[in-house]
Amino acid sequence: MKSTFAALLAVSVSALACSANAETLNIQTSFNAGDFSTQYLTENWLPKIKDMTDGRIEIVLTPNGSVVPAKETPDAVAAGVLDGDFTSVNYFSGREPAFAIMGDLISGYDTPQQMIGFCKDGGGEAIMQKAADSITDGEVHVIACGPYSREALPARVPVRTFEDLAGKKIRSPEGLAAAVFQAAGASPVSIPFSEVFGALEKGIVDAADASAYVNNDATGLHDVAPYPLYPGIHSMPSMQFTINTGKWNALSEADQKALRDWWYEAMFAMAAEVNRKDAELAARDDASEKIEVINWDQADRNKLREVARKQWEVFAEKSALAQEALDANISYMTEIGLFKK
Repeated sequence: MKSTFAALLAVSVSALACSANAETLNIQTSFNAGDFSTQYLTENWLPKIKDMTDGRIEIVLTPNGSVVPAKETPDAVAAGVLDGDFTSVNYFSGREPAFAIMGDLISGYDTPQQMIGFCKDGGGEAIMQKAADSITDGEVHVIACGPYSREALPARVPVRTFEDLAGKKIRSPEGLAAAVFQAAGASPVSIPFSEVFGALEKGIVDAADASAYVNNDATGLHDVAPYPLYPGIHSMPSMQFTINTGKWNALSEADQKALRDWWYEAMFAMAAEVNRKDAELAARDDASEKIEVINWDQADRNKLREVARKQWEVFAEKSALAQEALDANISYMTEIGLFKK
């Protein structure tokens, strides 16, 4: 009995000590406080990192802009102001063109899982590390990267084929997305996200680069744009998961592996959940008389991908690292069958 009690006491003391010594990582995200992504991760995945490291690591996620503006998170992580970030890579495209290629290869991958695979197994992490090193002098370690959703395209008029893009006015951020739409025959219009609803309602634009179907539904975009393209044909924004290099080096190999495994498991799970919610809402809407959900044939998607590829190549000329990022993506896309060998 005494030996059993002593063993239980030892386990309890060990657990308390582990909890007391837990490393709490303060990670700023580019998600807003009320976003589905924030709630999903907080409820389903933050508790798991503690379990996966036997209580040695805890993560606190803070919302977009809570400590520094999103575009400044690499500098804040490098300086130790933040322990790490979980941020859309597009915020850094103005600092190194490779971030634009890595952040959203417009009309490239068909599913988030494909692009996560590129980061995890196809060399994407290494490119992201080079991009991070180029602006932080090695003070930021890239743990993982990848997207969790493919954005739909809400439209107020039917865009049923690749050819239907011709002449359509499409709200798009400046840069690679605008270049691809223009090359496809559309007219990109740069307006703030906050004005998307009004622009669609008034006919200022015919369609809009907005967000995932579930988010567009929540903001009522389909009330004024009843011809959404789903699954989307264009945008799949990628995230990065980083940590201060000093913090990373202080972790054990087991905990380093646990962090990487945790993030990829969370992103695959969140991608599946967003896809489930998107598909459920799209099916509901398509069965109604008010909304027509348009799903492009693969042939049309391939046409847009080929047009987009030429714009990727133009953009990749902006830096040697951007070219390396594009080459790595195309190699992986060819490997998984998105391009012919």
